[in-house]
Amino acid sequence: MIRAATTKGSLLRLGFADTDTALSHLQELGGAADPLLAMIGRTADPDIALHELVRLREVVAEPAELLDELVDDEGTAMRLLSVLGASTALADHLVRHPEHWRELTDPTLGSTRPAAFAVRAGLLEAVGADPHDDHPTATLPDAEAVDALRVEYRRVLLRLASRDLSHDVGIDDAAAELSDLAAGTLEAGLAIARQRVGEPAALARLAVIAMGKLGGHELNYVSDVDVIFVYEPVEGAAEQPALRAATQLASQMIRVCSDHTGEGTIWPVDAALRPEGKAGPLVRTLASHRGYYERWAKTWEFQALLKARPVAGDLALGREYVEMVAPMVWSAAERDGFVSDAQAMRRRVIEHIPAREADRQLKLGSGGLRDVEFAVQLLQLVHGRMDEAIRPATTLSALAQLTARGYVGREDGEALHEAYSFLRTLEHRIQLFQLRRIHVVPSDEPSLRRLGRSMRFLKEPVVALDRAWQHHRREVRRLHEKLFYRPLLTAVASIPGSEARLSSEAAGARLAALGYADPQAALRHLEALTSGVSRTATIQRAILPAMLDWFAEGPDPDAGLFGFRRISETLGRTPWYLKTLRDEGQVAERLAHLLSSSRYVTSLLEREPLGVQMLGEDLTPLSAEPVAQEMLAAAGRHDDLEKAVRGIRAVRRRELYRIAAGDALGLTDVADVGQGLSRLTDATLQATLHVAARTVREQRSLEETPTRIAIIAMGRYGGFELSYSSDADVLFVHEPVEGADLQQATSYAQAVANEIRRLLALPGGDPPLQVDADLRPEGKQGALVRTLDSYAAYYAKWSKVWEAQALLRADAVVGDEDVRRRFVELIDPLRFPEDGLSDDDVVEVRRIKARVDKERLPRGADPQLHLKLGRGGLADIEWTVQLLQMQHAGRVPGLRTPQTLGALAGAAEAGLISEDDAEVLALGWRTVSRVRNAVTLVRGQAADELPRDARQRAAVASVLGYPPGATDEMVNDYLRRMRRARGVVERVFWG
Repeated sequence: MIRAATTKGSLLRLGFADTDTALSHLQELGGAADPLLAMIGRTADPDIALHELVRLREVVAEPAELLDELVDDEGTAMRLLSVLGASTALADHLVRHPEHWRELTDPTLGSTRPAAFAVRAGLLEAVGADPHDDHPTATLPDAEAVDALRVEYRRVLLRLASRDLSHDVGIDDAAAELSDLAAGTLEAGLAIARQRVGEPAALARLAVIAMGKLGGHELNYVSDVDVIFVYEPVEGAAEQPALRAATQLASQMIRVCSDHTGEGTIWPVDAALRPEGKAGPLVRTLASHRGYYERWAKTWEFQALLKARPVAGDLALGREYVEMVAPMVWSAAERDGFVSDAQAMRRRVIEHIPAREADRQLKLGSGGLRDVEFAVQLLQLVHGRMDEAIRPATTLSALAQLTARGYVGREDGEALHEAYSFLRTLEHRIQLFQLRRIHVVPSDEPSLRRLGRSMRFLKEPVVALDRAWQHHRREVRRLHEKLFYRPLLTAVASIPGSEARLSSEAAGARLAALGYADPQAALRHLEALTSGVSRTATIQRAILPAMLDWFAEGPDPDAGLFGFRRISETLGRTPWYLKTLRDEGQVAERLAHLLSSSRYVTSLLEREPLGVQMLGEDLTPLSAEPVAQEMLAAAGRHDDLEKAVRGIRAVRRRELYRIAAGDALGLTDVADVGQGLSRLTDATLQATLHVAARTVREQRSLEETPTRIAIIAMGRYGGFELSYSSDADVLFVHEPVEGADLQQATSYAQAVANEIRRLLALPGGDPPLQVDADLRPEGKQGALVRTLDSYAAYYAKWSKVWEAQALLRADAVVGDEDVRRRFVELIDPLRFPEDGLSDDDVVEVRRIKARVDKERLPRGADPQLHLKLGRGGLADIEWTVQLLQMQHAGRVPGLRTPQTLGALAGAAEAGLISEDDAEVLALGWRTVSRVRNAVTLVRGQAADELPRDARQRAAVASVLGYPPGATDEMVNDYLRRMRRARGVVERVFWG
């Protein structure tokens, strides 16, 4: 009987939730209730433990004996109650097989782990096979053998779970014991398969190679068991009968373990890691495996083979297989793109996690088990070729060796060991409850409460469990990014310490595997950045692990590290630089991305080191007005003209950096990039016009300006579509003030225009701005500047259709407002003719376009890959839009714009082109413009073709936002969009 003092309050304090039911169950236990109550209260779920004990009492042959044993033997009570409170699945097994409760009376359970051979023997004997036979074969009737295997499996599992829950078995020991149990189960499954196949089974030697968790001797309670099958015909057997027999044996073994019967199932056996996956044959010979791995295997397959271990069948054949693949495994890190391939695979895993599970994924999510396993395996593959001591297939054993031998920092290794052990234990507790393959932490409070208590968090179990879990997730995320890189710094930094260090060879091998083309140069950069005991070196050692990780994610890690060294040498002693990188993670990550992907941005940053601070700001391009004001203020500090313009160009350099950084980081849309560059050019020309005009006036001792000057933007500049390498195409127009001498006014205007062009083209610390006036009347042979009347006279008498086409892009944006307005009024009837183009003019436009296509494409250029003149490229799209403008803008106001996308939208709105065709052309234009900008950002100089160099092409893909390894996808997207754009051009432009 229970004591009167056992109240609902006392039960709540012990951890019961349903006190009414608990009191009822305790009454059923009679005199055993009181001595067992405290132990029930220490289980994962006291309500479930008590309920399952009552169920078990009802089905055992001698209920009194059960309760007496529990009261008299604390060890038995602790083991049984712990199982009942943590696993309803094993409780159900005990109810089906109540005699198995006696297994938990074994006093050796607390201190002894069963030998693998004994577990194997017990499983084979359960199906009637002789464990001493070279080819054990089941003798029980098939259905009886299959059920007997399941019962014996759960009997052994019950013993293990009781030890695990009540005797603090280490996670590595529990996982190893589960692996031994699985290996024995596969052997017994194969014994049943031999019985099913019959005499033909003797025709083939079949080895079962464990992969994944089983291969690593670190299996979960419930997991797919990954295997590969290797066979060889026995001596004298023909190839085809042996292949058929081996295939039958393997497939029947899979069915034995995976099928559902009255005794349930064990676990699925998965052979998808075999060569060619599910599309490949289930079994292969050694020679067939070798041929595949030597010719076709991918990086991830060698990473998977790191865990390969023979566990059942012909173990000698299995060892031959492992010996055969080992040299390939340990040389995998030498393959091109090894680390990037592996990292891409890891990213794909994370991307495929359902959004609803991402925050609670214990295995695959960020900061989860896979992060640890992936990092450890990568380090093993990089360094295992030279150091056999770090080759253990078990994660924790490998981590211990990597730490002991200096490949992982000691503190990092210990912290990662603790985090991984916690996460694996939590995974075990989740799966044990219903013996289901689960890797998602539940969100309901009862489940979290049970899990917390099973992890020994008896006080506030939900809060304590979540706190511990989040702590270890953060540790894994933090350590994962440093794991590769911190030992590199220890290897090169001249700092004292007793910790084992990477050799120079090992450090170089790691950097090479991470994608550095010149590891020795990278080590020299690291040494220069981190050597010594200064505050600067200390902070560098703290931030470099993350920086190196971000560099390695970029397309050119070498450039990233070298650029970082140069900038650090310039700014390293300034008070804000390293502090900003250390404390503002976004700035550091953005800097690393830019340095490893864009030579253009890096060159600007080296001349504008304060640009590092800008990476923490908004990188949206500024409008022209405030930039022009700042440029004028900078110029006003200097009396010397060239120094004044250098001040203007310094502001331009900073704003170029702002635009390019935002573009390279994927923060600024391509249309906004073009507009930003065009507005920046407006401001630069406006400020330079002001200081040049003042200087020329002073040089000529003029009291007043003799003429008013305007600068007309043309071409891509006029269309707000400048790229980084574009010249500023302009027209210079002036209008003499009343009473001024025309010749003097024209000479003055020409001098100002020449000064603007000279000053902005001078070599300097920023990209020069080439001001190109070749689109003026009569081209290079014509006057550099003209009056409004001169332009009017020329256009009235001599203008050709191509000049009208060029004027479509004219935008009067700089200089005297009245002159600008009057110039626009002058050219509008010419570029937007009220009656459109004549048939002859349309023919002429097409003739000129055909000539451009034929003559201007550079020799040897690929028409499919040329960004400007290729099929479906910028010229195709822009000429198509411009033809529509000249034909219809006189009647359709929406076409009267210098901007390609704006005119295209106007044409679609007016029904001059279908919405679908307009969308195709717009997407094509945006794609080519983005690619063109990306090429300049990557190479640091202009190019009108996609790069042929693989690294540069990968960098272009990276700037465009494609993930690592997706270069071909980028090229295919580009070609597809250009083909579609060309199809529209054929219909709309060529008719």
